[in-house]
Amino acid sequence: MDKIREKLKLLTTNPGCYLMKNENGTIIYVGKAKNLKRRVSSYFNREHTGKTKALVENIRDFEYIVTSTEVESLLLEINLIKKYSPKYNILLKDNKSYPYIEITDETYPRLIISRPRKIKGHKGKLFGPYPNAIAARRTVQLLNRIYPFRKCHTMDKKVCLYYHIGQCLGYCEKKVDKEIIKDMISEVTSFLKGNYDDVKIKIKDLMQEASDSLNFERAIEYKEMLEYIDKVLEKQKISLNDNITRDVINYYVKNDYISFQVLHLRDGKINMRDGEVFPLIDDEEDTVSYFVTSFYDKNEVPKEILVSNNFDTALLESALNTRVLVPQKGLKKKLVDMAYDNAKIVLEEKFELIVRDEKRTFGANEKLGKILGIPHLKRIETFDNAHLFGTYTVSGMVVFNNGKPDKKEYRKYKIESGSKDDYHTMQEVIYRRYYRVLHDKLEKPDLIIVDGGIIQVNAAKEILDSLYLDIPIIGLKKNDKHTTTALIDQEREYEIDKTSDVFHLLTRIQDEVHRYTISYHKEIRSKGSLSSILDSVPGIGTERKKMLLRKYKTITKLKSLTIEELKEDLPDKVAEDLHVFLKEFDK
Repeated sequence: MDKIREKLKLLTTNPGCYLMKNENGTIIYVGKAKNLKRRVSSYFNREHTGKTKALVENIRDFEYIVTSTEVESLLLEINLIKKYSPKYNILLKDNKSYPYIEITDETYPRLIISRPRKIKGHKGKLFGPYPNAIAARRTVQLLNRIYPFRKCHTMDKKVCLYYHIGQCLGYCEKKVDKEIIKDMISEVTSFLKGNYDDVKIKIKDLMQEASDSLNFERAIEYKEMLEYIDKVLEKQKISLNDNITRDVINYYVKNDYISFQVLHLRDGKINMRDGEVFPLIDDEEDTVSYFVTSFYDKNEVPKEILVSNNFDTALLESALNTRVLVPQKGLKKKLVDMAYDNAKIVLEEKFELIVRDEKRTFGANEKLGKILGIPHLKRIETFDNAHLFGTYTVSGMVVFNNGKPDKKEYRKYKIESGSKDDYHTMQEVIYRRYYRVLHDKLEKPDLIIVDGGIIQVNAAKEILDSLYLDIPIIGLKKNDKHTTTALIDQEREYEIDKTSDVFHLLTRIQDEVHRYTISYHKEIRSKGSLSSILDSVPGIGTERKKMLLRKYKTITKLKSLTIEELKEDLPDKVAEDLHVFLKEFDK
């Protein structure tokens, strides 16, 4: 709850959407707000009853997305609810589902508000859902006045009032051309997907017709319809009205930290977002390219990516094999700006939280010292290794002082011994580091952490003993999901509460050393020649290496080959090993 209170103090007063999460990080409610600070705070600064009380009791965290207008937040809310199906969005509507607009699957269709029990397999054409039921009903009323769909639930024997006022084609008595119905469905479908132009033209024609016949009351009604479309439906910048899968990426830098935001657009509308904040250790341009390419190692590459002019578009297009654009104006430019605004807000909120959380950060460091029996724990040095099938082996060391990263003390190590196992790699890096500490009389750490289990702990301890150094050393024991579950030394394990500040400190240290080491590993691999790569693949000796170098010359050409093509030059097993090696090389 303390975390929530701190975040509430930092909330913006801009409009946007908020996403409430439970203890597992699952989104349980999505809402929109004209004023995010006032709306989100209202959940925690007053008494609630019933289902709202149940929702609040289950909230453990929240995030939010800033928009430019309340209308945009409404449309974003629709997409987020469709994406996540949050539990309490259903419960808080008295077990009623959100309404859809439906064109019924009938010989003479109707345009109605619908709450289908099942979306999959439903025969009618559905649009939505619409969290704002009033807006949905008004939209249906507007379209039913313009398009003469059937209005009655059951076919009457005689035409009714709707026929006489031009809002029905008299399906019960008249023979209606099916092409007319088909055209109506097509235009309404286009409208409900965001293309308002045809309907606006139709309304303007009707308004002119009413004015010419001196029916000014009707003309005013049509004018109000146009205003409704302009003010409520059309004035949004988060819909591009197309079917292109598209991501929008931008970032913000402050105080040596970088914040990325990725907005995912599907069917022209935002349906989710991703973001990440981490220290800016390397060059900004390299970090940006690294983040984007790494992001799409784990996520689907869209047909189009929109970025700002700080991105290397040629490099990204080549790496991702997709279109990367830098929009200069219009809706796409506004989306890029929106991503920047959200990245800035996230980073500034994070820094403010760090400032407010100074005591908790220092406190976590002290608590870790008490757990391990280290009275005055200040400096922690942490190591991690990275390699590719035993090649391009590197290590990284990060330093935390009083619970905070000390980036000027970070060190990179290119492993020279040719070791292909973590045990000997750890021994080499520990020896090189602490021989240097002794020789140059550098500050010794109060604690050494190795990102691994008892094997890495034993390897490091053996080297420290040989150097006559008595420095406590622990390993991070992980489960099959690579999540730290305990600390381990040569004598015992220390269970860590996952909700504690100590756990969060260790997680931060672990993430930092892993990121730093992997970044260096990618840098080393990128400088490798084709010749050195082939030296690392089992089964490729001097003659095969010469043949491949003579025939393909570059890494790029070799990586473009399929297994079948490689098998034309190499034995099956060697070709398969080389293909796997090259595939992993790009990760």
